[in-house]
Amino acid sequence: MAITTRVTSVHAVSTIHEAREQLDSYIRQGYTRDQLFVLTHEKDRTERIAEQTNAEQIGISEEGIGTSIANIFRSRGAELRAKMRSVGISESEAQRLEEEMDRDKIVVIAWGGKPYEDDEYDPDIMYYPPII
Repeated sequence: MAITTRVTSVHAVSTIHEAREQLDSYIRQGYTRDQLFVLTHEKDRTERIAEQTNAEQIGISEEGIGTSIANIFRSRGAELRAKMRSVGISESEAQRLEEEMDRDKIVVIAWGGKPYEDDEYDPDIMYYPPII
């Protein structure tokens, strides 16, 4: 029986190897593959990394139909921030993580499973490296 994990955890890593290691660590902690997401600033890179690591991409089931439709008309940065917001990441943290992606980082997310809308966010998310 799989452990049900409710805490969302977010890592910013530099390489696909580090992303794969982090995803494997999340699996060992009890997260299921459908709770694991990768994001990069480039859509095709995100797709390649998701495929190579057996991770998911944040999609309609996490974002909701309204956000998914709105993302069609958003810039890539705004789309990424909206995707992160849908899994509970605050606006300020989504901005910070998007800046990390601007510097070629890969954001690896183990999602606790609760959907978020509007200005809601998860105050218990664990970020690595920690926010100083």
